[in-house]
Amino acid sequence: MISDTLVKTVADLLNEIENETLYRALLTVDRRTLQIILLKMQGYSTKEISPLVGLTTGAIYARLDHLRKKLRKIL
Repeated sequence: MISDTLVKTVADLLNEIENETLYRALLTVDRRTLQIILLKMQGYSTKEISPLVGLTTGAIYARLDHLRKKLRKIL
């Protein structure tokens, strides 16, 4: 589980994960998707994230949906 403290980097995000299965699954995810997760956790909207990561909002939603499906299979 992620602590209540603000996670500032992707490395911080991964270091805060206590569930080994989730940790291993997230290690296989590309860095841009992890950045999206981090920004969502910090309260950014998909529209705000789009220019920060250089993807359309549709591409961001697609990446998050793909990750959700992947994690459902694993967890």
